[in-house]
Amino acid sequence: MLTRKQYELLMFIHQRMKEAGIPPSFEEMKEALGLRSKSGIHRLITALEERGYIRRLPHRARALEIIKLPDTIAPSLSRATPGGFAPEVIEGSLGRVPAAVPPSDAAAPPSAIVPVMGRIAAGVPIEAIQDHTHDVTVPPEMLGPGEHFALEVKGDSMIEAGILDGDTVIIRRADTAHNGDIVVALVDDEEATLKRLRRKGGSIALEAANPAYETRIFGPDRVRIQGRLIGLLRRY
Repeated sequence: MLTRKQYELLMFIHQRMKEAGIPPSFEEMKEALGLRSKSGIHRLITALEERGYIRRLPHRARALEIIKLPDTIAPSLSRATPGGFAPEVIEGSLGRVPAAVPPSDAAAPPSAIVPVMGRIAAGVPIEAIQDHTHDVTVPPEMLGPGEHFALEVKGDSMIEAGILDGDTVIIRRADTAHNGDIVVALVDDEEATLKRLRRKGGSIALEAANPAYETRIFGPDRVRIQGRLIGLLRRY
C-alpha cells in the first residue's frame, strides 16, 4: 500500500509522461506536491522504486520509468480534500478492537489482533511504512475503545521512556494529544517519528527521551498527530 504522498507523486509522474513524453523534474515534483525541499522527493522516489512502481535508469536526465500503477485507490485516498491529498501515517481501518473470538482451548485467555503497519523512528525521522506486514496478538484490556495499530521501533531516542530499538509499540489512533503524551507525529507531511509532545506557546516541541538527541520545535501547522502510545511489546 502506498502512502498518499507516494500515490500523489506516482500519478503526477504518470500524467506528465502521458502529456509531455518525459518525466517531470524534481523541482516540478516538489512544487506539485507542495514540499519544502527536494529531499522529500528523493525519499518518495526511493520508496516507489523499492515497491516496484518505478525504475530509475542510469546515465540519463530525468531517468524515470513507470513499471506499474496501483490496481485500486486506497479508501482513505478517495477522502482527500479538493485542494489535494491529506496525508495520513496509517492507511485502512484495521486494528479496531474485535469481538472476543472463542478460544479453541477453553483454558486459553481471550485476545485481540492488532495489525503491524511498519516502522516508526525513535531517532532521526524516517518516512512511515504503511504496508500491513503482519499481526500481533495483545490482551484486549490493553486496548480499550477506538482503533489501534502497531509499529516497530527503529532507533534509541526514547530509551529513557523505556522504549527500545526493536520494540513494538501499540498506538491508539488519534489526531489530538495531551501535553506530555508520547505520540506518533507526522512532520511536514513527509516524516513520522515517535516522540513526547510538548506545547510551548504557539509552537510544538517533539522531545526525545535520550540526552543524545535534541528537542525539535516546529510551528503548529507542520506537525500532525497520528496516534498516542498506549503500550508496547518486547521480545527477548
